[in-house]
Amino acid sequence: MIRSFYNGLLNPSGEGSKRYKLFVRAGVSIGILVALLWWLPTDVLLNAIATVPWPVWTMVVAGFLLGHLFSSLKWRLLLTAVGVKISVAEAIRAHAAGLFANLCLPSVVGGDVVRAAVVIRDHKRIESVALGSLADRINDSFALVLLAALAGMLIPDLAEIAAGKILVGAALLLLSAVLAIFAFVRWFPAARLPHKIEHFVLRIRDAQNSLIGSPGIAVIAFLMSFSIQGGFVLLNVILANAMGIAASLSLWFFAWPMAKLIALAPVSLGGIGVREVALAGLMAPFGINPALVVAQSLSWQVVLVGSGLFAGLVATVLPGYKRGMGKMKGVGCD
Repeated sequence: MIRSFYNGLLNPSGEGSKRYKLFVRAGVSIGILVALLWWLPTDVLLNAIATVPWPVWTMVVAGFLLGHLFSSLKWRLLLTAVGVKISVAEAIRAHAAGLFANLCLPSVVGGDVVRAAVVIRDHKRIESVALGSLADRINDSFALVLLAALAGMLIPDLAEIAAGKILVGAALLLLSAVLAIFAFVRWFPAARLPHKIEHFVLRIRDAQNSLIGSPGIAVIAFLMSFSIQGGFVLLNVILANAMGIAASLSLWFFAWPMAKLIALAPVSLGGIGVREVALAGLMAPFGINPALVVAQSLSWQVVLVGSGLFAGLVATVLPGYKRGMGKMKGVGCD
């Protein structure tokens, strides 16, 4: 399953189908943005973006890239726990390739796939790399849920609005899914499964045991995820303050993580459009002007695009790019 998936990624076929899905998701993003621009007062939106001074843009982009530098080191740490040892340069190069791929793939999860594929190309160990990458994504997702939950406790009457119910439902769903997968892999009798699935489960179980055997790494990685995601929220607050958005810090720490989790759904291009609608919807009940919120979110998208392009440049200049990069043809942007 995982092996065939990554083999298909490294030796792609069915380009027509992939392009069709890409166009559909791009259409969803464009449609949402057009609807927002039609519904919201564009003068307010554009004036808010124009008020952000260049020093703020520079600081936010630099902070975002620094956060992803630490994210690459966190991912490398988790790979070490499952027996995959890569250099710091390899981790940064693969992470940068994934960050660049996020510009072209349906959701940010797509960048995780490309990042893992770069390491699999050089080191094999498909199941172990996949588990380390999955653990990294779960870490980030739990960090977002925890940030939103802690911030939600500081917002009066949150439980009385729909956003509070969304938070509880998302947290329970995520926790249930992770526990169910963990229990199945760890305790289900693999011999009862078809041979191919049995082999896959046993390999994942071996990697899982390696991760469990390194509780210190697991704790450090989660604390890093929590700090990095919290830092990204603060960068968004800096942008919002530059636009004159009067929202409390606790509201940002609640709404932004929730909007990012919603944007993980692979229905749009890199979450564009979905994140804007989700963030505006979560903050509107607290009296925040949706036009200003969408302006702030679009400004964050500019940061993502600019940083993604820079990451693509980094991925090409770090050692190891030319060696075997032809095998990745068809992944990401054409």
